[in-house]
Amino acid sequence: MLFTLHDHKAKKKSGRIYLDEFSQKNNIPLIKINHINDQDVIEVIRKYELDWLFIIGWSQIASYDLINSPKKGCIGMHPTLLPIGRGRAAIPWAIIKGLEKTGVSMFVLDEGVDTGPILGQYEIPMKLNETAMELYDKVNIAHELLIAKIYPHLQNDQYDLTNQDHSLATVWEGRSPSDGELNLNMDINDVDKLVRATTKPYPGAYIVQNGVKRIIWQGRILANKNGDENILAFKNGYYEVLSYDDLPLT
Repeated sequence: MLFTLHDHKAKKKSGRIYLDEFSQKNNIPLIKINHINDQDVIEVIRKYELDWLFIIGWSQIASYDLINSPKKGCIGMHPTLLPIGRGRAAIPWAIIKGLEKTGVSMFVLDEGVDTGPILGQYEIPMKLNETAMELYDKVNIAHELLIAKIYPHLQNDQYDLTNQDHSLATVWEGRSPSDGELNLNMDINDVDKLVRATTKPYPGAYIVQNGVKRIIWQGRILANKNGDENILAFKNGYYEVLSYDDLPLT
């Protein structure tokens, strides 16, 4: 059975998808809800005696009652190599932090946030010029491969759990569109990282000049300025804007 939010909720959330066509094609019940912890959700899980509840791509934190509603537990997927990068905005942060690798972790939920024992992980090497769109696609594929690897073991109750080393844990904070604002005093390498980290499907890095908000989707660092109007001068270098949208300030 599938659970998803009501259609009017989280419309602007990055990666929002609708499950109606998939559920109809595969004849799977689809239940639309307001919040994962609502009592009617818990009652449905118990009524149908679900073994496992997968909570994937869901920003609401599961309650104690929800975690204990399925017969065997709840499983989460997180797009980092836990215990590194607990929290939110995993794809943008991985690029901003200049990581050499990231990945996806499948784990059994407990009452903490991304703290439960690990069922398996899939490692993703990162390029020097990785963009959010590229990493987003790699993370999606990693989800599929990791589920395909672990799911048969869950069916047969022959899976291993590895406790996280909490002493190595880091927590990444949530991000909002305003965190993508650029200013001309920034280091040019930080500018490049922020543009790559917040490009589509995210809201984009932007700069405000002359009453216009320019959202920058793609660009590159230049050794020197050649007079093009789409070149921005930052503290220690030049940045050519290759793809952008201009929006008037309201």
